[in-house]
Amino acid sequence: MNWRPALPELVIAVVAVTAAALAGAAVAGWPGVVTVAVAAAAVAVGLLRAMVPRSAARPLRRAPGKRRARPVSGYEQRRFVVASSLASRPVYESELRPVLEHVLAARLAEHHAVNLYAEPEAARAAFCRTRGDARLWAWIDPARALDPGQSETRPRGIPRQALTRLIPAAAPGAGSALLRVLAAVAVIAATVLVIPG
Repeated sequence: MNWRPALPELVIAVVAVTAAALAGAAVAGWPGVVTVAVAAAAVAVGLLRAMVPRSAARPLRRAPGKRRARPVSGYEQRRFVVASSLASRPVYESELRPVLEHVLAARLAEHHAVNLYAEPEAARAAFCRTRGDARLWAWIDPARALDPGQSETRPRGIPRQALTRLIPAAAPGAGSALLRVLAAVAVIAATVLVIPG
């Protein structure tokens, strides 16, 4: 930092502190000089702290709206949803199916220019390449989504094999980073819960 432009102000400050120290010495002796020196040092430190620019890292650490890492509970919640979807059809229909549907809709739109909701037959054709894919389609077809009352009559959730095949079929190779992250979270959650059992 260049102090040369502030030289006149610094000279005035030194003269003022010297005059105050002489006045303190005349009134109280050495304790007066020490009091003036301490007060001048405190004012100088305060001014320097206000004038010196802060480092770039400091404002970033204290930014009010800074994003923080998600707590582990987010992963635990997804893991719970996947586990509950295996056992309960209502949980699958209300929690996991919309997520899988959304990921599939994004992938179909990105890779095949097909809208899952507006063009369900074209979406089915793009998704179902084998008979096994056709069986998976029943679990993700938006037209076959069950209402809460209907899903309660079918207590069993999605089979493990269907879920392990459905997650990679809906998400791998997705072009956007967001979809790859969603796919990774879903695959990890499914792998932790599905493969060992």
